[in-house]
Amino acid sequence: MPKPPDPTRIVLMHPSHPGNVGAVARAIKVMGFSDLVLVAPRLADVLSRDEAVAFASGAADVLARARVVATLREALEGISFACATAMTPRDFGPPTGAPRPLLQKLAAGRQRVAFVFGGERHGMSNDDVYRCHACISIPTDPGYGSLNLAQAVQLVAYEWRQALGGFAVVPRTVDATLADAAAVQDLLDHWQEALVEIGFLDPAAPKKLRPRLNQLVNRAQPTLEEVHLLRGIARAMQRWRKG
Repeated sequence: MPKPPDPTRIVLMHPSHPGNVGAVARAIKVMGFSDLVLVAPRLADVLSRDEAVAFASGAADVLARARVVATLREALEGISFACATAMTPRDFGPPTGAPRPLLQKLAAGRQRVAFVFGGERHGMSNDDVYRCHACISIPTDPGYGSLNLAQAVQLVAYEWRQALGGFAVVPRTVDATLADAAAVQDLLDHWQEALVEIGFLDPAAPKKLRPRLNQLVNRAQPTLEEVHLLRGIARAMQRWRKG
């Protein structure tokens, strides 16, 4: 019987150093995960660099299967729950918590989960955090909170594996009816267009409407059928506006 798809994805935003990418591959493999996606890395060939392969140390298969995409939207295709990682909460952003309680609650569901890590240079942008359902903030010494990228991934991957019950458990099943993050962003794009057309949204002064709507939809966890329904309403608004 073929092995079911890995319902856990690790996403690296704009990684800079091949060694860190290799070390991340090693970190997730030892925790039983294998789905790695890089968003616009600094080096286009980062996955095949000697330093990446050396730091992977036995996880070259994870590097070989890893994907490079241009945007976070692409990285979250097929994902129904995205966790950002950031040191400080963002205004209008998702709820923020320490890994253990957040992941224990998440493990009780049937989500296709992605953990999104910012780049070594600048972390995660506000817009990227806004797209996520929750934000993990790793508790550190207030005087020095700097974690290496691979260290942060290892810590979160370990806590997630523990929340899932370790290795002696039945593989998780996921709810295939839930809309993925890409479908949610398409819905929000459509609603934004419609709200501008009917005069509800002034694009020159959006007043954080998009991140607020993003969090509303994320909390609702709509199915794909419900997303189609909401887009149908947006189309009706646009037709009404055009007379």
